[in-house]
Amino acid sequence: MLFQILTEREEKASVATASNLPFSEWGQVIGDPRLVAAIVDRLTSNAHIVETGTESFRLRSTKAKRGPKAPS
Repeated sequence: MLFQILTEREEKASVATASNLPFSEWGQVIGDPRLVAAIVDRLTSNAHIVETGTESFRLRSTKAKRGPKAPS
């Protein structure tokens, strides 16, 4: 379904995606290497890729809001 959506929107509108996995690991989730290659091809064509690192921004934000843990 993702491939179909990307194909229909190609060159018509923007698409934003987020993933905790690098492209090289998408095959573990999707299962079909050719389909992964086609999806990545469509996503990266004329794209702006922002790599944020491995730590979750939401997790970091939540930890910052809670502050340091009190000693037990």
